[in-house]
Amino acid sequence: MEKRALLYSGKAKDVYATDDPSQCIVHFRDSATAFNAQKKGEIADKGRLNNLISSHFFHLLDQRGVATHFVRTLAPCEMLVKRLDIIKVEVVVRNITAGSLAKRLAVAEGMPVNPPVLEYYFKDDALGDPLVNDSHILAFGWASAAELSIMAAGALRINDILVPALRKLDILLVDFKLEFGRVAGRVILGDEISPDTCRFWDANTLAHLDKDRFRRDLGGVAEAYQEIYRRLKGGTPNV
Repeated sequence: MEKRALLYSGKAKDVYATDDPSQCIVHFRDSATAFNAQKKGEIADKGRLNNLISSHFFHLLDQRGVATHFVRTLAPCEMLVKRLDIIKVEVVVRNITAGSLAKRLAVAEGMPVNPPVLEYYFKDDALGDPLVNDSHILAFGWASAAELSIMAAGALRINDILVPALRKLDILLVDFKLEFGRVAGRVILGDEISPDTCRFWDANTLAHLDKDRFRRDLGGVAEAYQEIYRRLKGGTPNV
């Protein structure tokens, strides 16, 4: 597989064309951003860990019949993926109150919500990825009603798979962000599933094992990412 021109450089990933126009290479960097890139930094080994953690989750979802853009892992920081037309709507699933949900509704963090809360955000850095609803999405043509239904059902299906799988590892899946895209007339999962896009808490101590450690200056950021990967690969929790 030949890596060619840079197609896109994001906050923490670069996307390259390949000699196959239907596939791209995603390179994960150690860069870290928060608060719409107002806070920036580097997390040692983050690129490798996010790549391998995302690969692990994509393999799991593939085994459970969820279609994703993932093809295979190419290198410690790189994966080969299907080239998608990304839908400009981020889907967030929330199982426990935290972050912006807790702030908006003035509720304490850590409250389980059942059924899970499903939210949509318009993918636009300049606007700060604003919260939107079904009507906005349909009115502005960001996705069709059929596509929105697929994304919503897919996000909840992914939640149903990941929550019990992580709970077995003493990890609570507090909330997570997903992105979907179009390919060959289908809507499938894209982007990544990692401590950058999920809130993971230790089930016993409620310690944060995700990018909130960077956002909130909690320290131990690299160690938290390493702990998630270690547990996924069969290690014993030691938080």
